[in-house]
Amino acid sequence: MTAKDTVTHADTAVAVHVRSEGDVDEEALAYVRTKIDAVLGRPGMPAVSGEVRIARAAARHTEQPWSAGAELVVGDVRVVVHAQEATAHELADRMQDRLRGQLTKVLHRREAARKSATPPPWRGGPAVDRRG
Repeated sequence: MTAKDTVTHADTAVAVHVRSEGDVDEEALAYVRTKIDAVLGRPGMPAVSGEVRIARAAARHTEQPWSAGAELVVGDVRVVVHAQEATAHELADRMQDRLRGQLTKVLHRREAARKSATPPPWRGGPAVDRRG
């Protein structure tokens, strides 16, 4: 079964395709979509595009048959996250945690770069009046 869907959010430009491979039911796919949408719907998120792949191994004897990979472009930064778990719900939760962590780093770097964009006074930036 292969399914393609797009997670969209009203506040930001999000074009993320969710694709499944193997024996993935609709309930598991919907849960993954919900978790991804919760991460990508954060305020202040730049434009996001990319793909999330969910797969279930055909061999039933494996300890962690569920795997996922996300390759997203957030603003101008590429974010790659992988996870492998025993159940679809654990996989979705793990992906949400890892995506949230990576996106927090990206947003923090963007904020730090924005704050440091103004040069100090000795380099021609605005002078601060400390006479008070």
